[in-house]
Amino acid sequence: MTSVESVGAAQSQGAGNASGAQQQLTVDYDTFLQLMMAQMQNQDPTNPMDASEQLSQLASFSQVEQAIQTNAKLETMLTNMSFSQVDDLIGRTVTDMNGTTGKVEHVEIYSDGTILGLDNGQGILLGPGVKIS
Repeated sequence: MTSVESVGAAQSQGAGNASGAQQQLTVDYDTFLQLMMAQMQNQDPTNPMDASEQLSQLASFSQVEQAIQTNAKLETMLTNMSFSQVDDLIGRTVTDMNGTTGKVEHVEIYSDGTILGLDNGQGILLGPGVKIS
């Protein structure tokens, strides 16, 4: 496996973990709502549940859900910005902090980063410390 493939595989795994976390939150949120409805239907009328605590928990879940949706939209915007800048990178010489140097032949864009595929078969993660000339 080349370094580009290994970095790409690691990034794909990271994106999959984020998707899994969002799915787990959705399951937890739905479960919370089902439990809350069951508690309300089966509560003792002479000793009702504390409504303010329930609303506080519901608000916390809603805030987390909104934050996840905002992050997903920001990731989409960053990916779209990356697409518009790809043409400028192809054919340019890049060097990373480890001294890896080469001409960019292709660019792979992932939700959590961009890999520059070099003419020597290696890949560089585009980020701080990468020199483009």
